[in-house]
Amino acid sequence: MRMMDGTRRKDIKPGLTVEIVLKADQRTGKQTRGVVKDILTSSPNHPHGIKVRLENGQVGRVKVIHT
Repeated sequence: MRMMDGTRRKDIKPGLTVEIVLKADQRTGKQTRGVVKDILTSSPNHPHGIKVRLENGQVGRVKVIHT
């Protein structure tokens, strides 16, 4: 199982399991695991991570992609 960071949009697809940092957790860097529902960032990459919505409705920036 190799892990990728979440800075490139093309690496992220709905249905993938990822670790995101929620806006409220940006100071602590606490990560939340979930399954991608929607990709919210339109640019091909983002230095802080691509913003996604998880299936449970939480929104944050991808830090780790589980493949």
